[in-house]
Amino acid sequence: MLVRLLYASRSADPGSSEVTESILAQSRSHNPAMGITGILCYGGGIFLQALEGGRAQVSDLYGHIQKDPRHTDVVLLHYEEISERRFGGWTMGQVNVANVNTSILLKYSEKAELDPYSVSGKVSLALREDLMATAASCGRA
Repeated sequence: MLVRLLYASRSADPGSSEVTESILAQSRSHNPAMGITGILCYGGGIFLQALEGGRAQVSDLYGHIQKDPRHTDVVLLHYEEISERRFGGWTMGQVNVANVNTSILLKYSEKAELDPYSVSGKVSLALREDLMATAASCGRA
């Protein structure tokens, strides 16, 4: 059974791009063997990440993320069973929110910044879809 999980977290070192790069590198090397795909959005020290795959594998990975010292304030925003993957060709895509038109962020929140902590899980899902639609901002691997 396939599932999709969406969570938010804060970077333990928000001033460093090395944290994001290490998360992406680790995801891209480990996720294929576990059958996990997804996308990572980052901006203002906050991660918004969607993971897809088998229920046991996604749950196990989320458990590791909750204990990962690179993340703080890990919050589950949405979890659902899915019939097909949205990120089937992505071991881990990336959206750098700094490169996104601020009107996309303002569409879903009070300020032009990524803050999934202040909106519902449904709003975070919709924002993720809009961020993905700005393909020039996405890195896929």
